[in-house]
Amino acid sequence: MRKTLIAMSILSLLFACKKVTKEVPKNDTIVAENEEVTPNKNPFYWDGANIYFLLTDRFNNGNPNKDINFNRTDSTAVLRGFEGGDIVGITQKIEEGYFTDLGINAIWFTPVVEQIHGSTNEGTGNTYGYHGYWTKDWTNIDPNFGTKNELQELVKTAHKNGIRVLLDVVLNHTGPVTDVDPVWPSEWVRTDPKCDFTNYEGTTACTLVENLPDILTESDEEVELPDALLAKWKSEGRLSQELDELQRFFDRTGYPRAPRFYIIKWLTDYIHEFGVDGFRVDTVKHVNENAWGELRKEADYAFAMWKRKHPKDVLDDLPFYMVGEVYNYGISGGRFYDFGDKKVDYYNNGFSSLINFELKYDANKSYEEVFRKYSYLLGSKLYGKSVLNYLTSHDDGSPFDPDRSRPIRTANMLLMTPGASQVYYGDETMRPLQIEGTEGDATLRSFMNWEDLDSLPNVQKVHKHWQKLGQFRAKHPAIGAGKHKKLANKPYVFSRTFTDGEFRDKVVVALDLPKGKKSLWVKGFFGDGTRLFDAYSQTEVIVKNGRVALDNEYDTALLELVE
Repeated sequence: MRKTLIAMSILSLLFACKKVTKEVPKNDTIVAENEEVTPNKNPFYWDGANIYFLLTDRFNNGNPNKDINFNRTDSTAVLRGFEGGDIVGITQKIEEGYFTDLGINAIWFTPVVEQIHGSTNEGTGNTYGYHGYWTKDWTNIDPNFGTKNELQELVKTAHKNGIRVLLDVVLNHTGPVTDVDPVWPSEWVRTDPKCDFTNYEGTTACTLVENLPDILTESDEEVELPDALLAKWKSEGRLSQELDELQRFFDRTGYPRAPRFYIIKWLTDYIHEFGVDGFRVDTVKHVNENAWGELRKEADYAFAMWKRKHPKDVLDDLPFYMVGEVYNYGISGGRFYDFGDKKVDYYNNGFSSLINFELKYDANKSYEEVFRKYSYLLGSKLYGKSVLNYLTSHDDGSPFDPDRSRPIRTANMLLMTPGASQVYYGDETMRPLQIEGTEGDATLRSFMNWEDLDSLPNVQKVHKHWQKLGQFRAKHPAIGAGKHKKLANKPYVFSRTFTDGEFRDKVVVALDLPKGKKSLWVKGFFGDGTRLFDAYSQTEVIVKNGRVALDNEYDTALLELVE
């Protein structure tokens, strides 16, 4: 069950609601001429979060002086080398208000730990670990992405702006073996067989692809640290520090020095040190589920310790958040993922939420079919849990709108569907997903198209629509976490209601409206005489005869109570 928020930090009171300049009503509407930004007083809920997902290397280059490290100078296939995006670049966009204006209240970026130094060719051309999923050293930040000080500054800046931070973490595998990156010892990893995905064992006790050593996460056998890692730490002058920290960790927990527990320690260090709010966990179904419960246990401990040490920096009393990538999991499966010979409840093994791979198919149905379905499932099979919806991603070769021809529908479907939403970088700017010369998922990972946003009117118009919907969603937990109810078919009008203790949030949304005059049915939800504000057109209206009258060029209405 959702817990009532006891304390809310002023740091989270960010997203804008609008004050209206009062005028004499005309046709029961008042248009706001002077907008004054005031703090959002509504609490944050992960169940209705608006999460922005970006590739660290492909979003914004804040420090061009660090673009080449570890002699990574080999030529690569198209979009398979480092492009320059970094931690500083993300922080810059937070400071500029880009995420706030988009209604984003959490940011997830690809892993920033140190990647393999060499390149590899796996049939798609020469490739570096620009994406962050090819770990060499979990204890260090890759200089191509930045430094620990820069990561600390990112988290602090995000929190000051009411934005949570999710780290993308990998427990399943190391990076590939290259000429300069040796394989980890056999006590740590397996290098065969390759997964056939036919059953539970064929998905967990195997390597995802060739040359991607698989951590023996199921093993409880104690192992020594790899000689190569010890030598690396010694050359960097931190061998004693790392060994002392490991000793304290194993003394405190009593865990065996098995491979997964080393990595769990290294991953949760980022919570201890920086106070990150959650993990997005990679390749969940390829690891025995008990490992995720252990990761969550240590993450909760680290988060509690960080809050105790930094009381002035605490945003709220929400627990640590963990969302998992169980590839091909769909919301219709409820709490379970079916391997064929075994069903696993990942929600019962540490996860607050799972990424939902189903919405990209559902998005071709009517709004009402989708909204009603998701509201029902989240209130029944998944009661007390949530899903993270997406329509575009970094490794899904079948996105909902591959040619970016339906950006408005994408925004409406993603941001209005019950559950948390994952905006993939460039969804809001129609960043191209089909890049000439690319192979595989590289085509999904072009650099953020800032130039288009600066210069193309159509992109700017689409971006504005995403901003309006995103801000409304961020302000109103009812959109993502509330109960859905259809109020009218034509024009399509629906309500959302959310209650948590004494907190209550209720809104009405209308989509696909005609231009010009329109009448929206709100009877039974908002009574006659109720003053409402349309956040889309910045217009105040009064309910008469169960209806709201609007006269504008917009096809969307976002109605909230006037405060």
